[in-house]
Amino acid sequence: MPDSDSNQDTQQPVVLLERRQELEHKLKANPTDLEGYLELAAIYRTEERPLEAKRLLQQAAKIFPDEESVCWQLEEAVLARSLQQYREVSDVATRLKSVEGDRALERSRSDWACRRIEVCQARLERDPSQVALRMALAEAKFDAERYEEAYEEAGRLLELDEFTAPAHFIRARCLIALGKDLPAMKELRAVALRRAVVSAPRLRIASLKLLCDLAKKLTLDASESEYREQLKRAEAAAAHSSEGTKS
Repeated sequence: MPDSDSNQDTQQPVVLLERRQELEHKLKANPTDLEGYLELAAIYRTEERPLEAKRLLQQAAKIFPDEESVCWQLEEAVLARSLQQYREVSDVATRLKSVEGDRALERSRSDWACRRIEVCQARLERDPSQVALRMALAEAKFDAERYEEAYEEAGRLLELDEFTAPAHFIRARCLIALGKDLPAMKELRAVALRRAVVSAPRLRIASLKLLCDLAKKLTLDASESEYREQLKRAEAAAAHSSEGTKS
């Protein structure tokens, strides 16, 4: 008996191709079909063709300049294209292992961070209530090596329980990048050791590892021993939790 899931997987690209061609012809005849633009752009992105999606949505934005769905999908296409380029350049740089390849990778990484910053800022300007975007903005600014800005951006989230731990962690990484190790340790302790801050196990372990490294660097032997003991406990608890999930 044929595998129905396998048949569906085989048929899906054919169905998408047929629908894409239908929409392309439809939009040529009726270039004011909003739903057609959005559906065709979604198909382009599914086919990993974000550049075509970006061009299509730029055309749609001229016709529907105040349509939020077009603006949102255009931003998604811009992000997808930048990420696609970053991955492509990363693959090439890994194979070539050359100075020029490394430079290209750095430019691509910077572009990816900048596109994220632009999109986050634009969306926050349209809707300041999207608080989660501030965390994404802080992370993008960190990746763009705009450490002071990233530090300040994360600071806006410290009073929100959901974001307190990751905000402290980003601020710590910014301080480390700026060579401010002792203040960074204070931020890391807020993630790893403060009971009032509920940290995800992964984040707590990452913070403790950084605390161990900084304590060793600063020859704080007693502190390093304490952090390594805390790290051992955190890793054991995480392993136990993982085993319990599997069983």
